[in-house]
Amino acid sequence: MSAFAARAELIEDGGAAAADDQFFRSRPFLDAAGVTHTLRIESDGGELVAPLVVRAIEGTDERDAISPYGYPGLAGPIEELDPAAIDFSATGLVSAFVRHALGPAPLAGASERNVVQIADPALPPKSRPSDRRQVRRNLEAGYVLELVPGAETTPDQRAGFLDVYEQTMRRTEAAPHYFFAAAYFDRILEADRTWLALATAPDGSLAAASIVAVSDGYLHYYLSGSADSHLREAPMKSIVTRLVEHSTELGLPLNLGGGIAPGDALEEFKRGFANRRQAWLTSELVCDPQAYARLSRGRGAGDFFPPYRT
Repeated sequence: MSAFAARAELIEDGGAAAADDQFFRSRPFLDAAGVTHTLRIESDGGELVAPLVVRAIEGTDERDAISPYGYPGLAGPIEELDPAAIDFSATGLVSAFVRHALGPAPLAGASERNVVQIADPALPPKSRPSDRRQVRRNLEAGYVLELVPGAETTPDQRAGFLDVYEQTMRRTEAAPHYFFAAAYFDRILEADRTWLALATAPDGSLAAASIVAVSDGYLHYYLSGSADSHLREAPMKSIVTRLVEHSTELGLPLNLGGGIAPGDALEEFKRGFANRRQAWLTSELVCDPQAYARLSRGRGAGDFFPPYRT
């Protein structure tokens, strides 16, 4: 009798975990993110499925995998399964980095990767007086806010978003993997229950923009950007204020995400609108312990996973 309580396999189908009503497992999102496989874990309690991007490990004939950026999670009825009780041998992977949806993780021993800020309409709202004054000044100055359903966005609106998003990524010296091509944004905005929030300055130029999407019981403030030339007016405060209103209309908490590092300026900005916090969890799965140890030997990676990709 096997010592394992569950068995994992990879399905090469570009993401069998697709669910049209959950953005992070919808077909448009999986396609845009380049998802190549579905991880399926079967046990007596049911099955868990997760979209993965399978990657070659440079200099070897081995492979590992990572969840697409966001909160895709492991979908299924299992409440908690010990990764040590899962037989990963059939996957052919050395390791897998799994990003969970918000909430309890279905795998035991998950790591607290970050703390996200939540604006929950079920709780008393929060906003700083200084933020409210700035939003009011922008409105009086002639800033215009729009919230456009993703499928109704125009090429010009999407191009404007890409421009301010890339300005923000360059300004913050973001890592290369945060720079998405235009085709990525075109595709994800085809998903159900996505919106493009736009703040247009009095001179007609786009000052700030944000993509938001519904998934797993949250409205997610997903990707955003502000134009360098409008930073002084802080137009993103106007957008977030509108998104808090939108989340109330939907009856869903707004996930504002976290900072790049705990306590940084981005986190502090989001705290101004949040009335609760939530841990975001990940699972670092070692699927082939021998190959993992061999590839990681001599690598001082801190909490980076997998260490051989440091």
